[in-house]
Amino acid sequence: MMRFTKRPNEYNALVLAYMGDSLYDVYVRSRIIEEHPGRTAHRLHVEAIRFVSAHGQSEAVKAIEPILSDEELAAYKRGRNAKSYTVPKNADVGDYRRATGFEALLGWLFTGGREQRLKEVMELAYNSVKALPEGGK
Repeated sequence: MMRFTKRPNEYNALVLAYMGDSLYDVYVRSRIIEEHPGRTAHRLHVEAIRFVSAHGQSEAVKAIEPILSDEELAAYKRGRNAKSYTVPKNADVGDYRRATGFEALLGWLFTGGREQRLKEVMELAYNSVKALPEGGK
């Protein structure tokens, strides 16, 4: 695993979110490939969007928020409240902010060397979105 020179709280929240976005994307793609080995790359991509979109991540964080420690919740809120100057046109602002917080939490866990907890949080998040009806709220 990569070792970081700074403590997790020393990184900008949006930098943590940048890292967390990549981590969750790889996790989701890996799970989907394992669960649907015969699908085309396009179908796999369409399925992944359900999990990695702002809405999907927003739904995931709503499900995992109750199991977060105080430290983890603080990392999530730091990312959620970070000032981002752009919001994708297809995303609700609230969903986008919660998704950024979720990604920041993942980046915070990763840069802090908390690999097992990172895996647990991503698995809980993935399973919570998977349990939602397709398309759904």
